[in-house]
Amino acid sequence: MSFWEAVMSQRFLQYALIGGIMISLCAALLGTSLVLKRYAMIGDGLSHVSFGALAVAAAVGFAPLYVAIPVVMVSAYLLLRITENSRIESDCAIAIISASALALGVVATTFSKEQNLDVHSYMFGSILGMTLQEVVLTVILTIGILILYAVCYHRIFAVTFDESFAKAVGIRVNLYNTIVAIFTAVMIVLGMRMMGAMLISSLIIFPALTSMQLFHSFLSVTICSAILSVVNFVLGMIVTYRCQTSAGASIVLVNLVVFLAFFALSFLVRKKS
Repeated sequence: MSFWEAVMSQRFLQYALIGGIMISLCAALLGTSLVLKRYAMIGDGLSHVSFGALAVAAAVGFAPLYVAIPVVMVSAYLLLRITENSRIESDCAIAIISASALALGVVATTFSKEQNLDVHSYMFGSILGMTLQEVVLTVILTIGILILYAVCYHRIFAVTFDESFAKAVGIRVNLYNTIVAIFTAVMIVLGMRMMGAMLISSLIIFPALTSMQLFHSFLSVTICSAILSVVNFVLGMIVTYRCQTSAGASIVLVNLVVFLAFFALSFLVRKKS
């Protein structure tokens, strides 16, 4: 049976594709701004916060996603405020918050042994285990993010490239930095099921870096990142189906191969010119 035949007949594969495509698209759009602003590792830090929140929620018997989303949103806001208004550098702030949250999550798992398998899936990803409720929540939230991103696109563009100019023309820089951070927080929590805490940051970084090898305008990089992210996700799922490998790891490796191909192509283009 081919991959697409399996998708047509297996409900869990349909859920995985729908949820994964939405998350990949959202991650690519946000990733362009995060990479350009040198906040690429915020995804890694927030994924650890998400793991801690999920582990604690599982330990006390609450619905993990509904606990993790507001916790990670607040963490993203606080992280942004810390890096803007204190002497702590952004990388140090991310390291402090991510390490603390990860430690809290590990401690929480020791008090909830019956939930270990579920928490493990958020740590390393288990997209094939997505439920209908998770898919519906993912679709609703990502569509909301995409609509708001489109509405705020020009302001996000201005804030990404030159905050001083953006302030000069009356753009509320802090507001739009907060919007991007909160969008990222929501995407991280939703993407945990797909990639896990250990791999989710790659979904933010790879498409943007890959696109930047050949394109140089913000719009072209954003569009290329979105296309690459979705295509690489689907290819990763095909590899997972064919080779019976981890979905998250397969998606990352596909992104790596595509990045190396774009890098080699950009090198050849520069050499000819």
